[in-house]
Amino acid sequence: MQNETLKLLRCHWKIVTAATMGWALDAFDMTIYYFLIPHLSKEFGVDLKAMSLVVLIMGVGKIIGTVCFGMAADKFGRKLPFMIAILWFCAFSGLSGLAWSYASFIAFRFLFSIGFGGEWGTATSLMMESLPSKIRSISAGLMMAGYELGFLLSALCYYWVFPTLGWRWMFFLGMLPALLAVFVRLSIPESPEWLATRHEAKHKRKLKITLTPAAVQGFAFMLGANCLFYAIFALYPTFLIQVRGLSPGQVFPYVALYSVASIIGKPVASLLARRIGERRVLLTYLVLTIPTTLLYTWFDTPLAMLMGALLIGLITNSIYGIVPTYLARRYPAEERGLGLGIASAFNSVGAVAPYAISIFTASYGLANSMTGAIMIGALFTFMVASCNTKKWFAIPEDTQTTMSRRSRNQVVNS
Repeated sequence: MQNETLKLLRCHWKIVTAATMGWALDAFDMTIYYFLIPHLSKEFGVDLKAMSLVVLIMGVGKIIGTVCFGMAADKFGRKLPFMIAILWFCAFSGLSGLAWSYASFIAFRFLFSIGFGGEWGTATSLMMESLPSKIRSISAGLMMAGYELGFLLSALCYYWVFPTLGWRWMFFLGMLPALLAVFVRLSIPESPEWLATRHEAKHKRKLKITLTPAAVQGFAFMLGANCLFYAIFALYPTFLIQVRGLSPGQVFPYVALYSVASIIGKPVASLLARRIGERRVLLTYLVLTIPTTLLYTWFDTPLAMLMGALLIGLITNSIYGIVPTYLARRYPAEERGLGLGIASAFNSVGAVAPYAISIFTASYGLANSMTGAIMIGALFTFMVASCNTKKWFAIPEDTQTTMSRRSRNQVVNS
């Protein structure tokens, strides 16, 4: 019996590892671009607005990826679309390094972002549906901390690889995560919840989503949260280089501190949410975002900049440690893949923030434009998170249930 228990726990942690590393390597491929914006702007002869447009176009690709892969996850299972998404974004990350013009680069990044969008929703569904309640919250925090691990890896790559091998090799390294697909294929089982609903509705499965207030709140929350998120970090390396006058080597400590703080903060936020409730943690963190933002963008002394990076990672960015459970409980198992896909599509709309910042930069400067975007994103997200929609949760907020506690009909009739 003890050996069976250990084997079961080992299986669970393999799933957590796969989801966390998938998100980390996905983020690595994504955030490489943010460090290269000032350099690619010169390489292709375009301005900051054009480089921010790449982020916006990637957001469009991510919307396509999240919805299409979400539909595939509900129809074919979580595991296969997860593997395909990994291989997809790795292939087009490598091809980005072969870009010969601004137009070819934006095309490759658009195609890359389709796989980028598909990875998160499929991995989240697989993990949330496969884990027991006792490790679900901490696992959600660990998975979401993977993004900052990827951001830290891209910062290291920028520090060591870019000065010697140039920007193309940074994208070539983005093909390495394809090895994770082999690990998923050999080591990770299919979601038990998906297998159960597949047998129940094999001949009548329809791709649909139940638009309860809780489901709509999830969509709106992801829109606001990612506007906030993109405003914080998409142009942060550019901000440090162009506004603070730092060299590529000097950028690394600030990005590293921000990333490490987020890696610590996200699991902590998820544990706090389990103890005192998701809404209370979210609202507290969003209120604290206001003074934290001023340290992050307005003060130019090294100590203030380091404190800003530390607190924005430890507090504001750690909101994402709650997101997997916050979203998953809003959708029944039979439509969770599509529900998370649509939520992630709304999340992708947040990519408009860097482009909006680039437009206002000409009149107000990059620091003020980033500050304004962060404040607006925090206010909108606060308003959304303030609404109490527990009545319509597909999964009650007691964390002692499986992720398929209530069916679609039970949610609609509540």
